[in-house]
Amino acid sequence: MNYRNFSDLDWKVSEIGIGCWAIGSEWGDVSENDAKDALYTSLNNGINFFDTADVYGDGRSEKIIGKVLKNTKEKVYVATKAGRRLDPHNAEGYNLKNIESFIDRSLINLGVEIIDLVQLHCPPSIICGKKETYEMMDELVLKGKIKHYGVSVEKVSEAMDAIKFPNVKSIQIIFNIFRQKPCEKFFKEAKKNNVAIIVRVPLASGLLTGKMNANSSFPKNDHRNYNIKGEAFDVGETFSGVDFQKGLDAVEELKKILPNNYSLTDLSLKWILSHNEVTVVIPGAKNKSQAELNTKATDLDNIDNLEDEIVNIYNKYFKNDIHHKW
Repeated sequence: MNYRNFSDLDWKVSEIGIGCWAIGSEWGDVSENDAKDALYTSLNNGINFFDTADVYGDGRSEKIIGKVLKNTKEKVYVATKAGRRLDPHNAEGYNLKNIESFIDRSLINLGVEIIDLVQLHCPPSIICGKKETYEMMDELVLKGKIKHYGVSVEKVSEAMDAIKFPNVKSIQIIFNIFRQKPCEKFFKEAKKNNVAIIVRVPLASGLLTGKMNANSSFPKNDHRNYNIKGEAFDVGETFSGVDFQKGLDAVEELKKILPNNYSLTDLSLKWILSHNEVTVVIPGAKNKSQAELNTKATDLDNIDNLEDEIVNIYNKYFKNDIHHKW
């Protein structure tokens, strides 16, 4: 496993982490044993960055992580998120009383005295550019409940607003072969400001594993079933917001350029990691075998020679459809 610097902190985080949405909810049924296996397998493969949120299974994901933390001596950097428990989820709810109450709950779920990183969880756009937002987070740092904070965003514009504030240590954003906009301008600005970049949805909800086809179906409690048109939350979180059939067509083109010994998962993760501004990519895993597959890319040869072809596939299938949306 390779490790990268996280902002200006003394953290060396694995360039591949694990996203823990799937072990909480909304990806079909995942047993607690399978969830733990995914986490322990990740640890055994050098992963030391777990990303979760208080709403993943209404705290289930955090609680499972907490059990694993008690049974390992490895240093694990845990990043959780807060804000989506607000109902309604609006800008007015982003105040100290609410966010602190969510963090207090996460501290109990994780079984820790202080949280390494709390990210505001895709807040309304206006929140990302308000100094009061970060004054609130600074107060929570002073109270000793969180070490550092960042923002998880949907849009590049939100990321650009958030990195203007000096104590924002990280931005989490969707970036993959099907969603290439963040590397146009945002990556350079983040690097200039020494802000860590956490990349989520790297496999486009499984499309970029190459294992799906036109007849693929998903359980009722899987967002790939019920959020295809953004009925429950931002459609960009499901298949990266791309048309499913176009995604399948693009996958077939990507398969034609796969290097020897590479799976499509490997290619997708390695392409993200080829952008040196990226700090950590967080593919999800629902079991041991998926966790193992996610770590292979770190040791593979670089694919810089495929950059033009990968950009061309994005331009052909997706740029006109989605580039302006996020």
